[in-house]
Amino acid sequence: MAKKTKPQILSEIKTKQLPEVNYAYHKVISYSQISMFHSCPHKWALQYRDGHYDESPSIHFRFGTAMHETIQEWLTVMYEGSATQADSMNLEELFQSKFINLYQEGFKKNSDTHYSSPEQLREFFEDGVAILDFLKKKRNLYFKKKGWHLAGIELPIIINLGKNVIYKGYIDLVLYDEKNNKFYVYDLKTSTKGWGDKEKKDEIKQMQLVFYKKFISELYNVPLDSIEVEFFILRRKIWENTDYNIGRIQQYRPAAGRNKLNKAKKIIEDFIDDCFDSNGKPLVKEHTKIVSKNCQYCPFNDKKELCNKLHS
Repeated sequence: MAKKTKPQILSEIKTKQLPEVNYAYHKVISYSQISMFHSCPHKWALQYRDGHYDESPSIHFRFGTAMHETIQEWLTVMYEGSATQADSMNLEELFQSKFINLYQEGFKKNSDTHYSSPEQLREFFEDGVAILDFLKKKRNLYFKKKGWHLAGIELPIIINLGKNVIYKGYIDLVLYDEKNNKFYVYDLKTSTKGWGDKEKKDEIKQMQLVFYKKFISELYNVPLDSIEVEFFILRRKIWENTDYNIGRIQQYRPAAGRNKLNKAKKIIEDFIDDCFDSNGKPLVKEHTKIVSKNCQYCPFNDKKELCNKLHS
């Protein structure tokens, strides 16, 4: 493929006509569904097939969303405006406003009942400010300006997988490096103390970015070898009493070569075959119940009529 100029590449991505989704006809899946299915197929069936959604608000989710939106807005100003404009932004105020609004949304959905204490709210807020302060001071280390361009914030991925099944997702951040003619795909993750070996070896967790690489290439006609993927992990806490200088940001690039891409393709195909018929209708069948220590966090663990695995 002939090398395209920066304006051509960015224009094609931003003006790309995505497939239309007929929600009455198509079954829409996401990475979250695939991830849940691998952790417990029965939980997936209860939530995504049978509609037993858990709408209990979470302070962790609200915090993560506020951090995402604040960083995305900051980077939009930086790349579509100037670094000077971005440096002048009051990220603490921006984050505080988003965090409060998101918490209040959860409060209303929770029947006007608090789901966090004032002490915990203050702790999460201060953690967020510490992350943003660190990121702003180290901006040049993580986000360069010269020759780099914003390709997408919440870049949509909508792709037809066959059997009337559509994969739909949004990528947190995509940057384009004009010098190397490469795209860098970032997924922002908030974490208490960062990722250890367990998270790094979790193949399904890694597959989120492998899916994105595969779908960006197919949907936006970008060569696979021109796409790099990275988890950008925001630590709420940092380890103390350590010989290493640990910052608030952790970067992790999962393997995303041909073998991983082929495995991603098979994971998606197996998921669809196991859960849907040829017309995209969910299969009415028993799905495996997996008992693990994660069951204590499951919204169905105290609902014997929905899941009696722990009660048998």
